[in-house]
Amino acid sequence: MNAYTEPSPESDERSVIPYPRKSGVVTRLSPLLPKSRAEAKSCSVVIVSYKTGPILIDCLRSVLAQSDIHQLILVDNGNARAIVREINALADEDGHLEIITGHGNVGFSRGCNIGARRARGQFLLLLNPDSIIGDGILADALDIFDERPGASLITVRLENPDGSEQRGGRRNLITPWTCLVEQFRLDRLAPNHPHFKRLNLNETEPFTEITKVQCISGAFMLMPKSTFDELEGMDEDYFIHVEDVDFCMRIEKRKGEILFVPHISIMHQQGTSHVYSGFVEWHKSNSFAKYFFKHFQPQYPKPLLNIFAAAIYARFALRLLPMTLRWMFNLVFPPNTNLR
Repeated sequence: MNAYTEPSPESDERSVIPYPRKSGVVTRLSPLLPKSRAEAKSCSVVIVSYKTGPILIDCLRSVLAQSDIHQLILVDNGNARAIVREINALADEDGHLEIITGHGNVGFSRGCNIGARRARGQFLLLLNPDSIIGDGILADALDIFDERPGASLITVRLENPDGSEQRGGRRNLITPWTCLVEQFRLDRLAPNHPHFKRLNLNETEPFTEITKVQCISGAFMLMPKSTFDELEGMDEDYFIHVEDVDFCMRIEKRKGEILFVPHISIMHQQGTSHVYSGFVEWHKSNSFAKYFFKHFQPQYPKPLLNIFAAAIYARFALRLLPMTLRWMFNLVFPPNTNLR
C-alpha cells in the first residue's frame, strides 16, 4: 500500500525532530501568501492519533471529502488493530491519505512536527482526531486568508456534539495571573477591568465577525506553512497539552495575528482517547509548569513560579483518586463515543 509509511530502522531519535534551532531572532512573522487563488487551495492536514477510537475513521472521511485537500497525513502514535485495519483500507481507497507509523507514542507536539515535515501544501491544518469537518469547511476557512492576508493563524468555532460552543476555542493567553482570575473567578470583582478578564471566552458575548484573539485551541489550527516553519514547529518539551498555548504565545511575541472565525464551525467530540486520565493529567501538569518557567521569567520571581508549580502538582494529587475511580468505572461501563 503506497500510502503506508514507516520510519527506517536505522534512523535515530534526532531524525524525527524537523525543526532544529536557528541562529538569529525573528521579530515578526511574515506569512508566505500564494499569488493565485489556485495556490491558496494547497493545504496539508496533519492529524496525530493515539487510541482515538472509531471516531477517527469519521474524522478522516470528513477531511478526505474536502475539495481543497492536498494531502492528509495521519501520524499514528498507536491505535487498536481494528482501527488500523480500517485506516489502511481507507488509504487504499484514497491516495490523499498518508500514514506515518512505527515510532510509538511520541506525544502530540512531536507527532505534529513529524507530520509537518511531510507536508507539501502551502497551508497547514493541525486537526484533532476526534473532530468532524462539514462539507466545504476547509475551503471556507482558507478563503479567510484572502480577506485577511496578514493572518498568521486562524481557527473556527469549535462545537460540542450538542452544538454549544466549546470551552478553550477562543481565550486569552495563559499567565499566572489569568489562571488565578479564572480559577477563583476574580473577574466578578471587576468585570470591566482589563486586568480581570477571564481566560476562556466561550461564556462571554459571542463574536459576530472575524476577531483577533490571543490564544486558540490546538483542535483546529490553520496557518500558512511558513508560520509553522518560522516558529520551528511545536515545542517538543510538551508531551501533551499546553503546546497550543505555547504556540500562540510565540506568535504573540513575534507580533503575529491570530483570528477567530465565528461563522465557520466544526464538531469536536473530546474525550474519545482510551487512555488513563491520570496519565493525561500528569503530563498536563508538567506542561503547565514548563510553560510558566519558559515564558514568565524574569517577569515573575522564581520563588513565585515555584509556588505556582507546587500548586499545579498539588491540584493533580488531589484529583488523582477521583480520576482513577472514574477511569476504572468507565472500563467496566464504557461510554458510547461512536458517533457513526
